[in-house]
Amino acid sequence: MRKTESFSIRCRRHLFQFLIDELGTAATLNLLGDATHALDWLHSGERTQASGNLGTKTAVPSWGDWPSASVLPLIAADGNLSIGYQRVKRCLDVAGAAVLLVLLAPILLAALVALSMTTRGRPLFSQERVGLCGRRFRMWKFRTMRLDADKLQHLVQNDQDGPIFKNRRDPRITKLGRILRKTSIDEMPQLVNVLLGDMSLVGPRPPVPKEVDQYKTWQKRRLSVKPGLTCKWQISGRSDIGFEDWVRMDLWYVQHQGLWTDLGLLIRTPLKVISCEGAY
Repeated sequence: MRKTESFSIRCRRHLFQFLIDELGTAATLNLLGDATHALDWLHSGERTQASGNLGTKTAVPSWGDWPSASVLPLIAADGNLSIGYQRVKRCLDVAGAAVLLVLLAPILLAALVALSMTTRGRPLFSQERVGLCGRRFRMWKFRTMRLDADKLQHLVQNDQDGPIFKNRRDPRITKLGRILRKTSIDEMPQLVNVLLGDMSLVGPRPPVPKEVDQYKTWQKRRLSVKPGLTCKWQISGRSDIGFEDWVRMDLWYVQHQGLWTDLGLLIRTPLKVISCEGAY
């Protein structure tokens, strides 16, 4: 069962987010003194709170989780913050990712060999993505596009709305890359990101920084939980879904984050991957 926050922590967290939204990160930093004081003010030492006769601990990201001690997080952590859930989720992530890497090793090796023989550039590439509370990390993927894909993007029509870029017949995607995308094999290297703790098995898909720069205030809340390999969007049509509906699905996950929600999404993912619905 999801634990509730104390009234004090909830008020401070929402005020903290309001200040960032209305004043901006720099102004909020000036108002609160510095990054360390801001963190102390936000949590006020209330990492452990009493709930009746039972101790309820709330897992709050430490200051080291962000890129620099001089930068405030983009958004405050949300979702299920209970220590118990976070520990179980992390154990599930590590065990699940390790088992999947072993089981999928032949497919991963075959993809590496095929890409090395047919595609220019390194078969594996990393891309900067935005994770929990705006923290940036390098996400791994199999290469599915030609080397000069970024330079040619302005020549390709965007079939999606909002800040994301999608084209069902993107000419920059290689023939092998199209197969890897259709089968979601291109995403398998992200199991390493799960092991490293940058991602989870279940959570909103991590966006690129230039997309986040165009987010509306309410859309930033999808960054308040750790990003993942699969999510409600992933099993509901993926790229066939409009951006705002996609974000609403992620916010549904934030609101209902829990062990049973995670297990339900994980169980439904394999069949959706096999169906290739919305994968391009």
